[in-house]
Amino acid sequence: MPEATPPPAAPRGRVRTAVHHTWRFTKRLLWWTAAVVVGATALYLWAAYSFTYSTGERAGYVQKFSKKGWLCKTWEGELAMASLPGAMPERFAFTLHDDAVAAQVNKAMGTRVALTYQQHLGLPSCFGDTSYWVTNVRPVEGAK
Repeated sequence: MPEATPPPAAPRGRVRTAVHHTWRFTKRLLWWTAAVVVGATALYLWAAYSFTYSTGERAGYVQKFSKKGWLCKTWEGELAMASLPGAMPERFAFTLHDDAVAAQVNKAMGTRVALTYQQHLGLPSCFGDTSYWVTNVRPVEGAK
């Protein structure tokens, strides 16, 4: 009786190559996914930083003003706005990024001032505690 020949074994190179190609595809997919996520996040932050939701001006007395933050230091303040003398003031919390404008606010403490602001929505806390960014300060004429 003739001897039966065993079936040929699968070539080792093909199995390793298929696993290698699958791993290479997975690595590329992960890198592209990470790049898209980082790019989309950067685009979102740029848009939120660049575009202003609203602008305006508020007048009152700066009652609290300090520079704070763990890594990203910003000037944070509070403006007391009273509609009538003796009435309970409404508080307007604001953020300031410019040191030159911060020096003007410090100089005007105790006097009535008007703060010009821009509102930026959707930014993380590293950009400031509030969404109201003061861009200019001016003393109010006729203030006592």
